[in-house]
Amino acid sequence: MMTPSQRSNVSARGRKLVRHLTPWPTAIAAAAMMVACGGGDNSGPGFFGFPSGGSTATTTSGVVTGSYYRNAKVCIDTNGNGRCDSGEPSTTTDANGAFTLTGQGALVAEIGTSSKRFDPVTNTETPVTQPLVFRAPAGANGVVSAITTELVALMDANGGDLAAARAALAARLGVSEAQLLADHNKQTDAAIKTALQNEIDQAIERIAEAVAEAGAGGDVIAALRNRLALDQITNVVVIYAENRGFDNLYGLYPGANGIPGVNPTSSTTAPEPQKDFDGATLPTLPPVWGGGVTASGQTVSIPQQATVGMPNKMFQIDAEAGFFNTGTKVDQTVISRDLVHRFYNNQMQIDGGKNDKFAAYSDAGGLSMGYYDGSKMQLWQVAKNFTLADNFFMGAFGGSFLNHQYLVCACAPLYPNADDANSPAKATISAIDTDANGNFVRLTPAANAPTSVLNGAPTYLNDSTLTPKDAAGNFYAVNTMQPAYQPSGNAPAAADSSKLFADPTKANTLPPQTQTTIGDLLTAKGLSWAWYGGAWKDTTAVATGDRKFPAAVPPAAQTPNFQFHHQPFNYYAAFDPTAHPDARAAYLKDFDADFLKDAAAGTLPAVSFYKPQGNLNQHAGYASVADGDAHIANVLAKLQASPQWGHMLVVVTYDENGGFYDHAAVPKADRWGPGTRIPAIIVSPFSKKGFVDKTQYDTASTLRFITHRWSLPPLKGLVDRDAALLKNGGHPMGDLTGALDFKKS
Repeated sequence: MMTPSQRSNVSARGRKLVRHLTPWPTAIAAAAMMVACGGGDNSGPGFFGFPSGGSTATTTSGVVTGSYYRNAKVCIDTNGNGRCDSGEPSTTTDANGAFTLTGQGALVAEIGTSSKRFDPVTNTETPVTQPLVFRAPAGANGVVSAITTELVALMDANGGDLAAARAALAARLGVSEAQLLADHNKQTDAAIKTALQNEIDQAIERIAEAVAEAGAGGDVIAALRNRLALDQITNVVVIYAENRGFDNLYGLYPGANGIPGVNPTSSTTAPEPQKDFDGATLPTLPPVWGGGVTASGQTVSIPQQATVGMPNKMFQIDAEAGFFNTGTKVDQTVISRDLVHRFYNNQMQIDGGKNDKFAAYSDAGGLSMGYYDGSKMQLWQVAKNFTLADNFFMGAFGGSFLNHQYLVCACAPLYPNADDANSPAKATISAIDTDANGNFVRLTPAANAPTSVLNGAPTYLNDSTLTPKDAAGNFYAVNTMQPAYQPSGNAPAAADSSKLFADPTKANTLPPQTQTTIGDLLTAKGLSWAWYGGAWKDTTAVATGDRKFPAAVPPAAQTPNFQFHHQPFNYYAAFDPTAHPDARAAYLKDFDADFLKDAAAGTLPAVSFYKPQGNLNQHAGYASVADGDAHIANVLAKLQASPQWGHMLVVVTYDENGGFYDHAAVPKADRWGPGTRIPAIIVSPFSKKGFVDKTQYDTASTLRFITHRWSLPPLKGLVDRDAALLKNGGHPMGDLTGALDFKKS
C-alpha cells in the first residue's frame, strides 16, 4: 500500500514519462499499447499504473526474454525499489516466458535458481545458476529483458528520460528503437538478432554481478546502474606497467588480501610452504641464484653465498634491517636482478593452485619470495584515493610477450607449420611432459638438471618460444618472439632495402598475425583508439636507419630501453608498413610526441593504451620500483589535468608477475590462463574512493569494459575464458564496473 507521498512521487514520474513518450514513432507506441494493456475501461490503474477510478483493472502482458525465462517471478514495482515486495501484484512466467499481471507500471522480473532459460532455436532448457533481476519501464514493459534493464539503468542515470535513454541505446547497438524493444527471439534480420543477443548475453553477466553485490537487502537499483549505465565514461586509458605480483607491491595494503601472516586482512595465515622439485617441503629457501640486487650502474651487491639458509617464507626486500642477514640496505631505487617469467614455468610455479613451487622453478631462487613496502610508493597513495583491485589476475600464464597479446586480443599468437622441414622455428618448439590425457605436466628437465633446487636452478631440455602441435595441428607462440615489422629486435634482412621489416628467416621472427583484436572491433564501430609506446618514434627512426644512437649498441641496451615485444599491434598484418601505412600512422603512436599532447589538449581517443619505456615501467632487471612509480604517478596527474578527465576511466595494471610469488589462489580456466595475481588500480572520477574491489578480474577485464561500454561484439577469447571458468566450477571475470559508482543525477 503506497503512502500519499509515494503515490505523489510515482504520479509525478508517470507524468514525466508521458511527456517523454510524446515523440515515439506511432508504430512503437501502438505496439507497446497492444502488448502491455490487456483491456479495461476508465476504472483501476491507467496505462502507467496510476489510479483512474472505476472497478475494472487493466492488465499487463508480456514475456521475459533472453532467450525465454521460465518460472521467473514478475511484479509491478509500485514502490520503485527494483524488487518484488510483499503486496505488489506478481505472477510467474509460463513455459514460453509469458506472463499476465493485473495493473500497470514499471516491472521487475526476479529470476532465481529455480528458473530455467529456454532457447527456442535449439529447443533446450538450461538452469539459472546466478540470480538475476530484470527491470522494464512503465512505458516499455511488454518485453522484460537484460536490454530493458539496461534501458532503465540509463534512465536512472539521466533523470528518468526514457526517450533519451531509448535513442542512445538503440544508436549504440545499431538497431532501431522498435527492434530494441521487441522480442529479439522473433527478429528475422540475422545481423540485428546477433547484435541484440550479444548485448543480452554480456549484460546478463553484469546483472548477475550487480545482484550478487546488492544481496538480499542492498540497493539493487544502484548496483544495476553502476554496471549498465556506462555512457558517462567517454575515454578509457590503460597504462600497462611491468612484472610485479600483487603481494610484491601491495601485500601490506590495509584491507587487501595481502601477505599471509603479516597483513591481517590476508585470506590465509598459513599458505603452502615452498616445495622442491619432488614435492618435498624445502627446509629453507634456495639461495638467490645469480645474486640478489646486482645490476649495471648499481653499487649495491648481494653475494649469492650470503643468501643461503633463508627461511621458507616471504620476506621484505627493502626491510630496514637490510636484505636477509647481510645488513645491506636495498631500497626501491635499486634495480634487482630479473627473474624468469615464462609460460610453462608459471604453470609449474602455480602447481595446480597451491602456489608452492615458485622458489623451485625460478632461476632466481629465493628472490621470488620477496616483497616491498609499497606504502612508500606514490601509486599506493593513488590507490587510497581511488580503487585498488586485489583479485586481478594476469590474463595468460608466463611473460610479457603473451600477456601483451592477451591484452589486445584475448588470444595466443599462431605460428603456422612450425614443424615443416624448412621452417626457421622448428627448433623453437618446447619440450614438455604430459599426462595420459595429453595435459601439460612440466617442462622436460635437461639430462644434467639438478635433483634439488637447493643445489642449483632448474634446467630444461628445451624451454623455447612455441607450444608443441595441438590436436588441431596448431603451434602457438607463448614466449618472446619478435614482430615482423620494424621496430623489431631482429634487424632487416640484407636484401630489404626498405628497412621496414624484420628478417623473416630468423627463428624468433613471428609471422604477421591476423586474429581479431579490440582495435578491429573499435575501428569497425567507428570509434577512435591508439596504442602509445614510450620511445616509439625514436626507436622506429633508429630501426629504419633514419637516426642513430650516440653509441654503437642496439636500441634495447640504450636509455630509453625500448622493448620490441611490448608493442602487440606491431605484430599484426593490419599494420604492415607498406600495405597499411595510414592505419599504422593513425593507431601506433608515440608517448612524448602524441600522448602528452593529446592528453593536454583533450583529444585522446575513446580508447588509449600506454606502454611506458623500459626504464620507467618497474620491470626487474632494468627498472627500479621507484622510477616507474614516479613516472606513472606523473602521467596520472597529467590525465587528471586533462579536459577529458571528468568522463575518463584509467586502469593502471601490470602485464604479469615477473616471476614473483603471490599467495592468492589462481582460478582454473583454459590452456592460456589466467596466471598469477597482479596489481590493478582503477582511477576515475567515478571510482569508489578508498575502496578495495574484490571482484574477480583478469587482464582482459579491460576488454570486457570496452566491449560493454560501446556494445562491441565479444572477442572469442573472452567467451572461451568465461565458459572454461564456469566448467571448472568458477564464475566469469568481471568488467571493472564493480569499482565504479555512478551517482544519480
